[in-house]
Formats: sequence, structure tokens, C-alpha cells
Amino acid sequence: MIDIAGAVAAEAIDEETRDQPEPAHRAAGVRGVAAHYGDPMREQRTLATAVGLVDRSHRGVVAVPGAERIGWLHTLTSQHLATLSAGQGTELLVLSPHGHVEQHAMVAEDGETTWLDTEPGATEGLLSYLERMRFFSKVDPRDATADYALLSLVGPEAGGALDTLGVAGLAEPDLVAVPGPKFRAGELPPRPTVVYDVKPLPIGGLARRVALGVDLLVPRVMMTQLVDELRGAGVPVAGLWAYEAVRVAARRARVGVDTDHRTIPAEVGLIGPAVHLDKGCYRGQETVARVHNMGKPPRRLVLLHLDGVTTDQPPAAGTPVTLDGRAVGFVGTAVHHYELGQVALAVLKRNVPDDARLLVGETAAAIDPA
Repeated sequence: MIDIAGAVAAEAIDEETRDQPEPAHRAAGVRGVAAHYGDPMREQRTLATAVGLVDRSHRGVVAVPGAERIGWLHTLTSQHLATLSAGQGTELLVLSPHGHVEQHAMVAEDGETTWLDTEPGATEGLLSYLERMRFFSKVDPRDATADYALLSLVGPEAGGALDTLGVAGLAEPDLVAVPGPKFRAGELPPRPTVVYDVKPLPIGGLARRVALGVDLLVPRVMMTQLVDELRGAGVPVAGLWAYEAVRVAARRARVGVDTDHRTIPAEVGLIGPAVHLDKGCYRGQETVARVHNMGKPPRRLVLLHLDGVTTDQPPAAGTPVTLDGRAVGFVGTAVHHYELGQVALAVLKRNVPDDARLLVGETAAAIDPA
């Protein structure tokens, strides 16, 4: 999609952006993705009110075939996967021994292979961990990024756009409510905490219904055909800037951007979609259980409104957030939103009040209490 007229590559704007293929993937032929196609605000509005096609093909894809893959991934990750079946997707985390978030992946199961897609730059770390944990299990994880690409139909009309590809009737995400502290054993059903409906695409690959629309995991050799079909049916394209603005407004954290090395799942809204609180032991489980039972993670994810008076440039990820001269957190993703103006996701100390007068650099910031 980087060859579509008007496309501006993300790395052409920022050479250090995370939104570019990993070096090994670029060497294998994976191309860059568009930050926008000439009108970022219009592209945002399209994603928020209708539907647009976003190129996210720089994400890493890990394929896990093998007879024991489901049970094996169940023991290694935060999600309850023992009952995952063909036609289902979910999310999972790999945590450190101390419960800090190391990896996040979206999941799709087709009956023969479990597909994991993850942040650009995170593929090697995820695959390395899986390979170290193989032992004698009948699994064969591999990096499939050079062969498969992720595109996303984003917006309230994503389901209708999917009809163009011959896929209909994807169910809405099925999310289990997060229980309160000190819940009863057995209260949570033995299944993934969120189930995404997954169906095969006629041209190959999978469609997965998610919170922001529909993800399309497709063979790279079929990517041009799929894009042409959707555009021929009137589906417009939108860049990553538009996608990120929609994601920020939805307060969905991105691991590696809206997190740091100390982040635990409860701080950034990852318990609901990616952590089963009653599945038994996995690496980092003790920290997750302790924090949940206490009911007070040390930090929280918030949406900040930035005044944009001192500068119209959004702050870089990692910029400190201060209160009365003291650092109380950091900014993750900052964007220009077509309705909200300049906004950012930030992780702040829990005791920072909603009405605090904050600074991000020299820019005044206020917490959105909604």
C-alpha cells in the first residue's frame, strides 16, 4: 500500500519511528507503511465514522504449528488458551518473573496453526522466548512475517466492507467481565477472557473481528489483490496516523510505546483482554494476582488533553509528565485528533488527582476523567 498515490512513509517523517519493518524483515522484502495518504484528519474521520483500510503490514507475525501448540502456549502466557479452537482469536501477554509486561500478541487459531501478530521490533524477542521454552513439546514456532501481512478494516462499517471479500457474519468480541478483588475460585469461566471471531478469507488467510474493526491476516502474495478488491468496492485507505488517533481516543495501550520496563498489566488496561486471573500458574502470575487482590495498581493509564499553546508538535513517547516540578509519569502515544485536538495516552502515579494541573515539557496538560 506504500505505492498508492499520496502515501507518505512513516520512516520518511521520522527515521527512528517504531512503525517500520524490523531490519531482518526489510531484508526479506517487507516494505514500509504509510503514515498518511495526504489528508490525515479526513482519514481519521473516516475511521471514526465509517470504515477505512489501514496498512499494518510492518507488524511481526509468528506462526506456531504443532499438535501440542494450544496447551503449550496456555502454560507460557497470561491467557487461558486450553479451550481455544479453530475460528477463535484472543490476546496474550508474556510477562517477566516479576509480572512486568514483556510481550503482547494478538492471536488467531485456524485449526492447524496458532497465529500471533505483535509489535514491529518485538518479533525476535517473542520468538526467542518461545524457542527457549520448546524443550520436547510438539511445536514449531517460526517467524512468518515475510510470508504474511496484517491489514485492518477500521471503523463502525468494517463488517459491511468485509462482505466485499466474501466473509460475513463475524460476531462482536466476547469479553468476560473482570471480577473484583478476592473473587471466588471458579468464578471465571475456563476460556479466553476475550474471544474474537475468526473466519477464513477466500483468497487465503484469516479475518478476525476485534474492538476497532476487522484484522486481515493475508499471504503477502495476495495483499495487492485484496487491497484492489476493497478499494474497487469504495473502501478508502487511511494511514497509521489516523489509526493511532482512533486507538488513543479509545484508550487502548500499545505495548512498547505506552508502557515501560516496569509496567504491569493492571496499569494499562490489559487485564480484561489479555489476562485470565484464575487459570493457574504462569510466569509473573503471582504479581498479577497480588495487585488485583489489593485492588490498587501503583500507576494508571489516562488520556491527557494538551493545550498546544507552546508548541503544536506532540511530545515524544517517554516525555515526563510533571506535577509541581515532580515527575509523576510519562507520555506514550501523542496525536492530533480530529475532534479532541492534541491528546496523549500517559501512565501516571495512581495518587495523581483527576484535576491536577500537569505539565508535559512546557505544555499544560489535563486528565480526561471519563
